[in-house]
This record gives sequence, C-alpha cells and structure tokens, in this order.
Amino acid sequence: MSSPVSAAPLPGGTVLPEVLDWSKTDGLLPAIVQDADSLRVLMVGYMDRDALVATLHKRLVTFYSRSKRRLWTKGETSGHVLELVGVQTDCDSDALLVLARPRGPTCHLLRPSCFPDAPARAEADAAPAVTAEVGFLGELDALVATRARERPEGSYTTRLFESGVRRIAQKVGEEGVETALAGVAQNDAQLLGEAADLVYHLVVLLHSRGLSLADAVDVLEQRHRR
Repeated sequence: MSSPVSAAPLPGGTVLPEVLDWSKTDGLLPAIVQDADSLRVLMVGYMDRDALVATLHKRLVTFYSRSKRRLWTKGETSGHVLELVGVQTDCDSDALLVLARPRGPTCHLLRPSCFPDAPARAEADAAPAVTAEVGFLGELDALVATRARERPEGSYTTRLFESGVRRIAQKVGEEGVETALAGVAQNDAQLLGEAADLVYHLVVLLHSRGLSLADAVDVLEQRHRR
C-alpha cells in the first residue's frame, strides 16, 4: 500500500492509486495528458503506481520512463512542467486521463502538443495558434544546439560560435537593422528573407549564452498568462 500522497486536499474527482487495475499491463497504465483549459491533447506517457503517487503529491505530472527506467517529472530539465489539475480513469480502471496546465511548450519541438494538429477549444485560443510551421523553429533550435556541441567543420553555424558571443550579437544587431529597413523600403519577399536571417542569428545568440529558443518562448507564455 502506497503512503498518503499529500496532506493537502486532492483535486475534485481525482482517482486514487488503490482503485486502479495495475495488473493488466505489468504495472504501467497509459496516461493521456489534456490541457485543462483548451482541452487540447498534449502528450501520452505511462505511469506506474509510484508515478501517480508522485504526481498527486507534487502536483506536477510525473511518468515512469521506460527508456530511463525511473520516474520522470515532465519538465524536470526544461522547466516546461505540467501542473496537475486532476486525474480521471476510464471505465475499466486501466487508463488515465490527466488534466493539467502546461507551463511552456509540451513538445520538445516547442509545440504546445506532441500531436501538432491536435484541436483545442476555440475560446481558449485567443492568442494566435502555434502551427506546424512555427513548430519548425523547434527543429531549428535543436539543430543549432547540436552545432554548438559538435562544431562540425564547414558549418556556418560553427564559424559563428567560434567567432564568439560579441560577434554573434553584432550579427543580430545588423540583421535587426536590415529587417527594419526592409520593413519600410523593400518588398515582402525581402522583408521575409531578412526576418528569417534575424531569427536564425537570434537562436545562435541564445545558444552562445547557454540558453535556447524555448527559454524565450517560456517568457512570452508567462507574459501572456498574466
């Protein structure tokens, strides 16, 4: 029998570990995570009894990682945690629906959901939707992070990193000025080209300081939620 999960009251309707059927799948239950506000499906993971107890105790969604073979709290590295709202079970008590409020993008590609086209309730989407195209920024962010670690020869990104943070910052400034000028004096294609250069060099600058685009997105989301 697991120890009490917390002295604080549990969210209304939240299921306790004792009522679940842990025997069907070797002690692991699929856990579907849903945004409590927009109702968008965010991700799917697996929970064992200890993961569910940890989730209820910490109020942060925690899974059992089959690859790491240990408990894993979503966002323990990135800071993009899932704050627990409640946990429900299906009619057979062998699957979980976890309602949570995400703090930052859920997907490692900086998308709100690991399912890029997952629908959300319209009234919860007053801010512009993050589309699959914007999700490419996550791929760019990951690529720049790889370049920062591996420094492959012949790569422009490698040359930027090796030039130092001052030079990278200078490039961001130059691209910012060129983007502004294109905005008032050039056509749409030229503006988009300069904007793309600016975004790319900004991502490189962030990684040169040990940061990432995800960190900047997290700041934007925090401002939006105030």
